[in-house]
Amino acid sequence: MNLWNLLTLPLRFKRRAEDVDATPSDVVHRENKWRLLRYRPTDGGLDYKTPLVVVPSLINRHYVLDLLPDRSFVKWMVEQGHDVYMIDWGTPEDEDRHLDFDTICDTYLGRARRIAARRSGVDRAHLMGYCLGGTLTAIHAAAYPDEVAGHVALAAPVDFEDDGLLTRWMNNPAFDVESLVDATRNVPWQLMEFAFQMLEPTLNFKKTKYLLENANDESFLDGFAALEIWGSDNISFPGEAFRDYITRLYQENRLTEDEFALSGRRIYLEDADHPTLVISFKHDHIVPSRSAKPLVECIGAEDCKHLHLPGGHVTSVTSTSSKEALWPQISEWLADRDHRGTRGADGPEALAAE
Repeated sequence: MNLWNLLTLPLRFKRRAEDVDATPSDVVHRENKWRLLRYRPTDGGLDYKTPLVVVPSLINRHYVLDLLPDRSFVKWMVEQGHDVYMIDWGTPEDEDRHLDFDTICDTYLGRARRIAARRSGVDRAHLMGYCLGGTLTAIHAAAYPDEVAGHVALAAPVDFEDDGLLTRWMNNPAFDVESLVDATRNVPWQLMEFAFQMLEPTLNFKKTKYLLENANDESFLDGFAALEIWGSDNISFPGEAFRDYITRLYQENRLTEDEFALSGRRIYLEDADHPTLVISFKHDHIVPSRSAKPLVECIGAEDCKHLHLPGGHVTSVTSTSSKEALWPQISEWLADRDHRGTRGADGPEALAAE
């Protein structure tokens, strides 16, 4: 065991804080608290015309997919020649307590998708949603099937009648979502963080064990520090959106029952006939496969694939092994469903001129 590495862990946290969310990007749109980031192409330019809009969860920072230079999904995707955009939801404040689910899923997400497509000179964009972001993209893609080129649902809950502990809590009669939202306005991130910790009460003990066992591994310690920085940087949930989300999805499971309405319009998952890739993980205690996999059965796409991979909800996306096990499969799937561009293009302006 390297005692010095453990004693200097706080310094490592400080250094790694400078490296998270570090892939060069530009803010191409800003509205209320959210921003649309476009990651700058490498010197080699773009291989693919159709942009990818990545949608993270509403309660976690977007940079989980841009943790460190060697653990950054977006950096790796840019290096493969993809035109990558990311929504940063920002930090809701008291005035955002009235922000509802429809505005986020329809208005904001639709704006991001259209801006990315227009800047890239195409008529459609790929969507990729992670966790709750995947619930948003699944609903949005079903509402606008002709405007979505392809959809990647990454550990995304869709069917809320699963066997997970989180679903049991949300459906417990003792859980009064109305009183919670009325009392807190925006549901505090501290409350949600505690709830997720209670899904796996021994997690902190496991972290300590792994830390002691890997005290000699510099790469592990860097990844551990970056993931802890992200894990302690959470976001409160806009009150009205939380009320909608829990009531209409967790408690009433309207989406898979064809009873969900977005901005007053009934949504049918079977209308989503564009290529779809559904990814779930064997040891995901937040979004069990039973919640993610039904998207495959509900949508109307003939071109649909389900990957069920080893790993948990976060580590299988952010670990160094994900660069070999997961990222190439997403990249190749998108590449095979893309209008090929020319390597060396300068960016969206060059593509629009073709």
